[in-house]
Amino acid sequence: MSSPVILLEFNELSPTLMSRFIGQGHLPNFKKFADQSATFVTEAAERPPYLDPWIQWVTVHTGLNYTDHKLEHLDEGHTLDARRIWDYVSEQGDPVWVCGSMNVGYRPGVKGAVMPDPWASHAAPTPAELGDYYTFVQRNVQEYTNDRVPLTKADYLKFLAFMASHGLSSATVTSIGKQLLSEKRGVDRWKRAVILDKLQFDVFKAYYRKIQPRFSTFFLNSTAHYQHMYWRDMEPELFKVKQSVDPSENHDAAILFGYQEMDQMVGRFVELAGADTTIVFATALSQQPYLKHEEEGGRHFYRPSNIDKVVEFAGVAAPYTVAPVMAHQFHLFLDSDEAAVRAEQSLLALTVNGRRAMNMTRNAAGIIGGCMLYDDLPGDTELVNAAGARIGFFDLFYKVEGMKSGMHHPDGLFWVRQPGRAPSKTESKVPLQDVAPTLLDLLGIQRPSTMNGTSVLAAGQPREPVLVSK
Repeated sequence: MSSPVILLEFNELSPTLMSRFIGQGHLPNFKKFADQSATFVTEAAERPPYLDPWIQWVTVHTGLNYTDHKLEHLDEGHTLDARRIWDYVSEQGDPVWVCGSMNVGYRPGVKGAVMPDPWASHAAPTPAELGDYYTFVQRNVQEYTNDRVPLTKADYLKFLAFMASHGLSSATVTSIGKQLLSEKRGVDRWKRAVILDKLQFDVFKAYYRKIQPRFSTFFLNSTAHYQHMYWRDMEPELFKVKQSVDPSENHDAAILFGYQEMDQMVGRFVELAGADTTIVFATALSQQPYLKHEEEGGRHFYRPSNIDKVVEFAGVAAPYTVAPVMAHQFHLFLDSDEAAVRAEQSLLALTVNGRRAMNMTRNAAGIIGGCMLYDDLPGDTELVNAAGARIGFFDLFYKVEGMKSGMHHPDGLFWVRQPGRAPSKTESKVPLQDVAPTLLDLLGIQRPSTMNGTSVLAAGQPREPVLVSK
């Protein structure tokens, strides 16, 4: 039987920055890993507006491009019937451990454990004991930019009890203590994201040793967040608009900090896996500097401080449930298509200075969207609803710190460290749809006819991807 496979999903790390930071000596574990691997650069078939991680990671897991899977948004993975890599493995009777992968779905009766990404509201973690941990992480991630995370004392106690019995390490406890002290001094709150990464690794390690999965995944997003927010700080010479933040917060090394944290994580996984396990590192896509809108003062984001209050002010009366999404967006789920149509119309009627304030997209009884104003709004800005009522815009929204500085790029990293395989470097790009067949190849599972790609470890690579644009 082939060796077990761990798929490290470090979202949106850049081939350009990886090469730069390795060359500067900052990433010793990544360098050693690359030197022992077959390395490739993948290219996603999609272009904006379909170049988003919740689309590309579905391609990694299924081998289907957007033209086939048709998933456009986060929290839609459960609607796709296509098998993922872990479904194929589980159906063969082998255990799997899916830890945080984006926009997932899984077949009933999956053998092992599945913890969806923090933005999922329809795909539940299994086994159920993961729920206390998942709730804590989900609310922290969804409200990361907010001053207050909606967690009760009971939520914290359940989380602590779970971690105490599921691998909490002394190193993570020390890191938490240092982070809390920094935040108490009013600095480095932005580093909180990597604390969640460390907790996630502790949980992964505990279940990995318990389940001994044939195939496992581990997804992290913190460095992608740093790139979106702080590329302007790392390379200010590329941007006309300078960041306007508290001078006590120094973000010029934030992206490098993220890569160094990922480098340490690679070292932990190599130690955990041992010599007889295949480790695959993938990023699905990457980022580049976001240089649009510099002439207009950069791109700002406004997020509801309380989504229910925004919905209430808009005049939505029908029952609904809500789930925050990445950045400034949120999801509303109503009881019927008709109720969703009315709610969408009410939200689209919100205006600021005669401009439509919200961009909402409806899919049956669900609506997804957020504030579509991206300029720097003055503090006395008012929001107006369909009935003409007014309220202070910043009574319902807050401006997310900083400006958008990084944007998506179709290239991604794909490295395969397999026992007994000699290292190699493929210079030409390979289609992202080839990742899934490669994973099946590594697992000794035959590629299904539904996958158009082929293993990059087989002959006949690469092929040119088919580009998709709107």
